[in-house]
Amino acid sequence: MPSTKFKVPESYPYQNGFNSYHESEAIEGALPIGSNSPQKPPYGLYAEKLSGTAFTAPRSENQQSWLYRILPASAHAPFEPRESSTYNTNPENKPHEKIHQIPNQLRWDPFDLDETVDWVHSLHLVAGAGDPTMKTGIGIFIFAAGKDMDPHEAFYSADGDFLIVLQHGVLDIQTELGKILVRPNEICVIPRGIRYRVALPHGPVRGYILELYQGHFQLPELGPIGSNCLANIRDFQAPVAYFEEDTTSTWHVLSKFAGHLFAAKQDHTPFDVVAWHGQYYPYKYDLGRFNTIGSISFDHPDPSIFTVLTAQSDHPGTAVADFVIFPPRWLVQEDTFRPPWYHRNTMSEFMGLIHGQYDAKTGGRFQPAGASLHNVMSAHGPDAATHEKASSAELTPLKVGEGSMAFMFESCLMVGVTDWGLKKCRKVQEDYNAESWEPLKPHFRRPEKTRG
Repeated sequence: MPSTKFKVPESYPYQNGFNSYHESEAIEGALPIGSNSPQKPPYGLYAEKLSGTAFTAPRSENQQSWLYRILPASAHAPFEPRESSTYNTNPENKPHEKIHQIPNQLRWDPFDLDETVDWVHSLHLVAGAGDPTMKTGIGIFIFAAGKDMDPHEAFYSADGDFLIVLQHGVLDIQTELGKILVRPNEICVIPRGIRYRVALPHGPVRGYILELYQGHFQLPELGPIGSNCLANIRDFQAPVAYFEEDTTSTWHVLSKFAGHLFAAKQDHTPFDVVAWHGQYYPYKYDLGRFNTIGSISFDHPDPSIFTVLTAQSDHPGTAVADFVIFPPRWLVQEDTFRPPWYHRNTMSEFMGLIHGQYDAKTGGRFQPAGASLHNVMSAHGPDAATHEKASSAELTPLKVGEGSMAFMFESCLMVGVTDWGLKKCRKVQEDYNAESWEPLKPHFRRPEKTRG
């Protein structure tokens, strides 16, 4: 599958390339030549630098963009707390809620669509680790919205980068740097601080978000694989400059800051960037373009071969966050139990399903829009029905995952579960173990004793 056959056609043009240096102008000549901050930028625009890393970060890691806009982002009234008693996606700072650290394997039924809320109010933290105020760790969210954001509101997270995995509906995202259309089987990354507005042109939406509190997502190293395969650089798409001219309307900029919601009023649109250049921008990727690698002899390789994006810790090879997918693929291994083996992992594994049926869970209870969490050293693997079937299957070449796309947020951190994820959502399957692994039967047979 070189690309997904989307039901909804594309609406916008893009620039191609991951972490590439892009430049775009909605009006020819809006980008200064040879300098970033001239005394008088073209057309009376303001120059503004948007930094996603420290100024002194190594050149290979530095991410920043220069924006040329009608009014700078600082031109607003002070931020004020908004909905402070009801909006908090940082439970450790919430008086009556906390993160629950538990070793149990967890699985959730599909999360409900909610047509009463917009994007900002649809965000529910299910699990996480770390602290956005210290720029450490991750947050795992479910979103389910049914309304466009207010036409004169924009939102940003100061806490981290959003990796958005859409499961249902269509997201029409207007960002400061341009417009992005996101459909199921596409992901979108909106870096920390970039302002955007979400509209729902095809009705309610639902999906998953991995918020990265530290660093930024990168492509994994390929090592002996070589220079291509997995997610290729050219298949990532960044927006082109698009601006609106409005200096008379009242707008509100919403900020998720340490998990709390703040709002600031301004008399101009935040979407007034006429031109930009740099490496710090939102982007999207079609999961159908992922070039899968696998064994062509024997044994089942580690799931790291399915990594789309990674965010490494300070210990190389150990990820604060990996985004891993399980797309349609051929299995041809000889004399091999082909589903994932049973395992206990120092990494935490949060799985979701966009569509279809995951080949390692054929019992039917792991459903699209549902999820599972296998925390640090919590044992897991194929359910009993899958094991029984795979143990006696004829090992001919077999394509699995047709019409399916499962994914995993993997982290070296111990991932705790919020009150909402454990209780309030009312989606936890209490019989997960009873259905999946308790039915496993012993097949051990002692060898017969032989007489000497």
